[in-house]
Amino acid sequence: MIRILIKNATILTMNINRDIIKNGAIAINENRILDVGSTSEIEKKYSADKIIDAQKKIVLPGLINTHTHLSMTLLRGYADDMPLKQWLEEKIWPLEQHLTAEDCYIGALLGCLEMIKSGTTCFADMYYHLENVARAVEQSGLRADLCYPLLELGDPNRGEKLLGVGTQAIKSLYGMANDRIHCSFGPHATNTCSAGLLQKVKKLADELKVNIHIHVSETKGEFEQFKTQYGKTPVEYLQDLNFLGANVLAAHCVWLSDNDIKLLKETNTKVAHNPTSNMKLASGIAPVPKLLASGVTVGLGTDSCASNNNLDMFGEMKMAALAHKVNSLDPTLMPAQKVLEMATINGAKVLGLKNEIGSIEPNKKADLIIVNASKPNWTPLFNPYSNLVYSAHGDDVETVIVNGEILMENRRVETISEQKIIEEAQKKADDLVKRSKLGGK
Repeated sequence: MIRILIKNATILTMNINRDIIKNGAIAINENRILDVGSTSEIEKKYSADKIIDAQKKIVLPGLINTHTHLSMTLLRGYADDMPLKQWLEEKIWPLEQHLTAEDCYIGALLGCLEMIKSGTTCFADMYYHLENVARAVEQSGLRADLCYPLLELGDPNRGEKLLGVGTQAIKSLYGMANDRIHCSFGPHATNTCSAGLLQKVKKLADELKVNIHIHVSETKGEFEQFKTQYGKTPVEYLQDLNFLGANVLAAHCVWLSDNDIKLLKETNTKVAHNPTSNMKLASGIAPVPKLLASGVTVGLGTDSCASNNNLDMFGEMKMAALAHKVNSLDPTLMPAQKVLEMATINGAKVLGLKNEIGSIEPNKKADLIIVNASKPNWTPLFNPYSNLVYSAHGDDVETVIVNGEILMENRRVETISEQKIIEEAQKKADDLVKRSKLGGK
């Protein structure tokens, strides 16, 4: 007797052959996928405690958000239509000074709720009060790689203190929630951390065998600053520090030279592409087609709700597809299947989890979503990849399973209280702005 059997589905496996199984079934036992095949074959082999009939539905791996700042859901819409530097220094950073641990917990719960409702099952996050973010993730049932932001901003003592906080968080939180929660080091960016701090982070990350999550070359100003100050790009600067590597997740990478792309490939450094945030802040459009063509592993991220302003990875996929087409005036770039790869199997590779999640295959963790393909925006259905990227949105997700547990079924979230979280989050956001005495934009 197995725990869950999903039958009569169209399954987008995202395996190495990108197999699509029509009238397919998935057998789930404990927290892993036991078997995948035709419904007739799977039903003969297994009986299950729970059977989900996915007739006229698409089953695919859960979406993976490779860059966000979860608790910033409380800042959604607080400071829009501003340049990044002004946005950070005049609005976001001052308001964040007033965040409490409870604020971050409620904000993280709201973010988890939004991701469950829109089909994200795993995410990479950088934010404060990490233990409270982890508590929210544990309760929600999602999978995450969390890191504490290290911002030195010219103060070495601050850097040392935060490095200690980040190291302790990794040691105390890594592996909690039945190994659904991993932790990384989070040096904020090349221009907010000193060379010495970055080198210490890299040494510790290699020793502890964990990832590093950092913002790199997000704006033209940052890119030009490094060229003027150091005579090299931010990526070249990091390479000279021996910082780049397979355990490094570089978020944004909007401004890159051809040599930067070569260095990212040679060092197996991973990239998180955040098209909506980059466009909203007018940071630019990352050279993702070039990165992919060069063999760089690129995942997809939403960035925070303060700069996006949502966590819907379906919207992010569509933005990723369209931005590069119009930027290059080439409609053949970033086809739907490639974009879905970025949101699934590539995301798993970015987080070092390619053997665990990102595709529907036997022995992988049972992280998957079921999408209703019989809605008006799905009709007619000729190509499931096309409809997922160009027609679908988060509300089309009906069921979410993570680690073999059903987090949402038929749009009802089972693990956390939807209405209570929404009400509490509004109260916390109002109180935060009131306490800060900063006001809105």
